[in-house]
Amino acid sequence: MKKEESKFIKSNIFEGMVSIRSLINAQDKAVSDRKITKVYVSESKTSKRGKELSYIKARSYDLGYTIEVIPDEELDSLTLGNSHGGLICEASERTIPQLTNETKLKENGFYVMIEGIEDPYNFGYALRSLYAAGADGIILSPRNWMSAAGVVCRASAGASEVTDIYICDGSNAVNIFRNKGYSVICSDIKNSVSVYETELKYPLFLIVGGEKRGITSALLSKADKIVRLDYKGEFNNALSAASAASILAFEIMRQNLK
Repeated sequence: MKKEESKFIKSNIFEGMVSIRSLINAQDKAVSDRKITKVYVSESKTSKRGKELSYIKARSYDLGYTIEVIPDEELDSLTLGNSHGGLICEASERTIPQLTNETKLKENGFYVMIEGIEDPYNFGYALRSLYAAGADGIILSPRNWMSAAGVVCRASAGASEVTDIYICDGSNAVNIFRNKGYSVICSDIKNSVSVYETELKYPLFLIVGGEKRGITSALLSKADKIVRLDYKGEFNNALSAASAASILAFEIMRQNLK
């Protein structure tokens, strides 16, 4: 396996069947222009992954990728983890478009921007929860973890590849969403109201800050509401951005199910 530090290096190796299937689904739904170029199968798994291999082979004809069986040691040398099940793939870069006033967004949607996540695993965990809670898209700052796409895909259980993602700085994103009739909600403590005591109806743009740097005061000043997560115990520290984003997203989902 690659050293753990490699998780911070640009990589388009995707590990495991969940990741491979998400790339195929993204192409089917035209969410992403990323294309699988080659699937690698470890020799010891060829007789144990028959169903998955049949699917991979069938889709290779219309998607144009190749399949290669390689020794287990060679496959392991390409991976970060050891839970890939003997299936990995190489894929092309994904073009992530800029968010502009011309971007077609859902009229009654829910979009999220997360700032300050410290590593691609936590970023992936956040995307997994946001996708499950019904987020229609993710807004990323120009500096983000999508360069470590394989790690993010694995951590997000494939959600990163089937989610609409755009690049934009926070200030411009707020202006764009507000021009489209969205409420802008920031998560912070100062001048905040409890998330459980405020209405959070679609269309909504949520901004969540990292536990170390938080959200800039310039962005907070643009918010329609600033919400906080109340704790039951005597806990005075911030939750991780991934945890906070998850809780907020599911509360927003709950309110909009009514």
